[in-house]
Amino acid sequence: MTSSSDPKPVVYIVDDDHSVRAALQDLFASVTLDAMAFSSIREFLEHPRTAGPACLVLDVRMPAQSGMDFYLQMDSLGLRMPVIFITGHGDIAMGVRAIKDGAVDFLTKPFRDHDLLDAVHTAIARDQQRLHQEEILSELQRRWQSLNMGERDVLRLVVRGLLNKQIAAELCVKEITVKVRRARVMRKMQAASFADLVRMADQLELGAETRRNS
Repeated sequence: MTSSSDPKPVVYIVDDDHSVRAALQDLFASVTLDAMAFSSIREFLEHPRTAGPACLVLDVRMPAQSGMDFYLQMDSLGLRMPVIFITGHGDIAMGVRAIKDGAVDFLTKPFRDHDLLDAVHTAIARDQQRLHQEEILSELQRRWQSLNMGERDVLRLVVRGLLNKQIAAELCVKEITVKVRRARVMRKMQAASFADLVRMADQLELGAETRRNS
């Protein structure tokens, strides 16, 4: 659930057809969705984007660069908003490929307004979830950074299931030192239980990091 202080969702439209852009902006305005329209991918990229939830309604075929080619580049450009493809020339194979690649929907013109609005609401909900997960991860990373090296070593070994005595032997320290560090880890990570700490470590991918370094 969003509060009044949260950024409003934005629908970005990229289509080289002016009439399509205008019609879509009117459609989204009719359901009080903020929308911004662009005639090209370049124009879209040059415009600053909001920090809140968003989605992209993207035409498949455009003169300079196809929507599909741009979609495959989005992740490398740091663009992780969900995409809804619209096209007047699409075929089933293209639609299947787009959905498999993670697109929310693939709509062939003329499409029903209801179908597009359903896809947009799904996309915005997906982006809200992504932003929420990124916020949680950012907070966990902040807590991880607050640990000193000794505490991080203990945390890595704790989530591997080692007992305090085993951790002490692994780190060549006294068992009481492990207990003190473990208590500090629980406090700094704000973990309510061992299971909670394991979940946090999993989100931070500490287990994968340990395996890579072993």
